[in-house]
Amino acid sequence: MKFAQVVAIVRPERLPEIEERLKDLNVPGLSVSRAKGFGDYADFYKRDWMVGHVRIEVFIGADRAEAIAEAIVEAAHTGLDGDGLVAISPVSHVWHIRTRRKCGGDAC
Repeated sequence: MKFAQVVAIVRPERLPEIEERLKDLNVPGLSVSRAKGFGDYADFYKRDWMVGHVRIEVFIGADRAEAIAEAIVEAAHTGLDGDGLVAISPVSHVWHIRTRRKCGGDAC
């Protein structure tokens, strides 16, 4: 099975809606962490311009990555500056530490 990583950096207040959408799509797992930075949108009123967001990471079969990314975009969209971004990257292998099983390429 080929894998992909979906990474989203979004507004923290949109996280509950995103989580619900991903549950509805039967996403088997995700990681969420705090993120701080700036891009197209910066808080120019702060000395360091940094804006707080959350980072969501999902490792999933490559055939499902596009649907996951679209669901995140739909749930995170407000139409305002600073909505965030979503990226999909290929993943060559994933190891399940508990089972020591390596998945990737065409085997899992």
